[in-house]
Amino acid sequence: MRKTFTLTAVAGLLVAGSAVAHTPAPPATASDAFAVATLSPAAAAAPITVAEVEAAQRAWGDALVAIATEYERNGQAAATRLAGQVLDAAYGYNLGPVAFKPTLAHGEQTFRTTREGALAYFVGGNSRFAGDTGFALKGWRSYEIDNAAIVINGATAISTGNVMLTNDEGETTTVNKTWGWVRDANGALRIVLHHSSLPYAPN
Repeated sequence: MRKTFTLTAVAGLLVAGSAVAHTPAPPATASDAFAVATLSPAAAAAPITVAEVEAAQRAWGDALVAIATEYERNGQAAATRLAGQVLDAAYGYNLGPVAFKPTLAHGEQTFRTTREGALAYFVGGNSRFAGDTGFALKGWRSYEIDNAAIVINGATAISTGNVMLTNDEGETTTVNKTWGWVRDANGALRIVLHHSSLPYAPN
């Protein structure tokens, strides 16, 4: 599904983000060697639908383009505010650590289980993540999502496939992407798994 950015297309996500104040994630209950999130039982929640997954994917793509556009129009501080709203609306950092492995992260900061790390990846400007230049600030103009599979299991869902991102010079970058969602107590889908990598290119 190919999508070209319009501001109204992302309005629903941004309204949700502006209404949700960021709260620190609850502390992990296991060893400091890894992060643990204990999510509320999902048995009583309404099952996630394929349509909801596809809508959440489009909201993510729209938000990425919106952050890039906001950066170009109003600078990094404005893009950072918008990216924070998007994180608070779309990701599950309010529930605990998120299993987020970005495309261009490496070393000890490969995995961004905290909101701070995710925000730094998307917009940069954080000395604690000095290698981040802001993935969302790369002039993105449109996207296309090609799902290989969507797996629904009650109030949880996983998708895997390709996301093709096109920048302001017409260059397209393809990434292999897996998302996992849970439905929160308010009925909204929250990303709790986000794995992104460049396609394997054999020699």
